[in-house]
Amino acid sequence: MPVPHASLAFIGGSSTYSINFPEALDAPGVRVRKRDLVFPTPFGDSPPFKLFELSGENGGVSVLTVRMHGWRPSTTRREASRQVFWVLREAGVTRVLAEGGVGAVNHLLALRDLLVANDYLDFSLRRDVSLTSDYLLSMRRPLCPEIRGVLVSAAKREGGADSRVFDRGVYAVTDGRHFESPAEVNVLARLGADMVGQSLAPEVYLAREIGACYARVDLVVNYAEGVVRDWEHGELKEIFYGDARRIGRIILTALRQLPLGRNCECAQLRYPTLLK
Repeated sequence: MPVPHASLAFIGGSSTYSINFPEALDAPGVRVRKRDLVFPTPFGDSPPFKLFELSGENGGVSVLTVRMHGWRPSTTRREASRQVFWVLREAGVTRVLAEGGVGAVNHLLALRDLLVANDYLDFSLRRDVSLTSDYLLSMRRPLCPEIRGVLVSAAKREGGADSRVFDRGVYAVTDGRHFESPAEVNVLARLGADMVGQSLAPEVYLAREIGACYARVDLVVNYAEGVVRDWEHGELKEIFYGDARRIGRIILTALRQLPLGRNCECAQLRYPTLLK
């Protein structure tokens, strides 16, 4: 099956996992063209994609979307990430939006705050996830400033009257599925992290490798261990299920508002490798 062309992609995380995106939002100007698209890749069969058309402020665009939770039991996040970005590269995707749920490391954050990260610390063990050895990647500005601006605007518009939106923050990446220990969280805070999650890397590397822009919006779903108070499973569940449509609306609004042309340097921050 050939990979269909799409210029935009959305990688769904934990904050929209409980809804059928985008159909559940009943948003005007959304037309799903194909569902359950599974593509063979050099790294195994991809997770199922959905292709939809979206009319917006800058005309109509095709969007590929995929969930990065609920993986197949035999597939690791490392393998799934390479499968997903191989498909996005073949589709000609130039901009990737993502979302997720994060733990608050900065004690000034509150539950349900929205953060659009501008930098990251990677403590995961998934760094060797390249699709090719052809590029040397500069991570000078890892999160696309243009997409970040659109996400902040969309979050303020769709987030709700009481929603707090932060236009910068440092995202610390760790491995799961467990949460971090209080000592680990304390170290992350001392290093400048504002939030902790498990999905920004390797996505940020793979997006740069395929020449695409990447940015994300994250919802604070719990306090990291040792911050403010102990997190509660019931509260975590309530946020995941109660805020999914809000995050979905933010993503759709941002996709509509993206300008047709890119006005950033993301595509220029990969270089021919110096070593083979």
